[in-house]
Amino acid sequence: MSSTRNASDLTSDGAAWLASADPRARRALASWQERPSVPVALPCGPVFDVVSTPTLFGRRMLDRMWEEGPGSGPVAEVRGRLLVFAAPGTAQRLPSLLEWEEWGTRGRERGRTGGVPPLLCHGVGDTVTVPAPEAGTDHPGDRWLVAPDTRRPWLPGPEILLWAAVRAARAVVRISIFPPADQGAKVYDVSRRR
Repeated sequence: MSSTRNASDLTSDGAAWLASADPRARRALASWQERPSVPVALPCGPVFDVVSTPTLFGRRMLDRMWEEGPGSGPVAEVRGRLLVFAAPGTAQRLPSLLEWEEWGTRGRERGRTGGVPPLLCHGVGDTVTVPAPEAGTDHPGDRWLVAPDTRRPWLPGPEILLWAAVRAARAVVRISIFPPADQGAKVYDVSRRR
């Protein structure tokens, strides 16, 4: 890993934190030392959860988090999706918060969220592939946008991610409390009535 650092560089402390999610953390670190350009699959749950979004919507969420909120923890781009690392338990709690906000099926039926993409929550029992410490040629688009740089990075919880998703959604679709207008209704000009 290079001596000059920016937000997308994975440090040795950050790699140690990621590897701590694997019950065989030493094996994961050894794998990265032998082949630093190869991505690694890590279990979610005890160390971190991951919320996966389509890239464009995820970037809108991140913009909100950094411009109006507390910022974010580690974030990676993998195979056309953004992986937002979150506090353990987020994968269990966030879906119910989204449903409460009528983000789920009922909200779409009511026209509340339009084309807002689903957020995929990965927690206990799930595994995610994280980018390699060094850029590789196997998956050239996979990279760290905000790499972990400490052994204890700050991770947003479900409430912060809900807040960011709702704010990002408002930028994408117009949310209205009124039902959509009847497109087949006849409209009369009553402005010239006597």
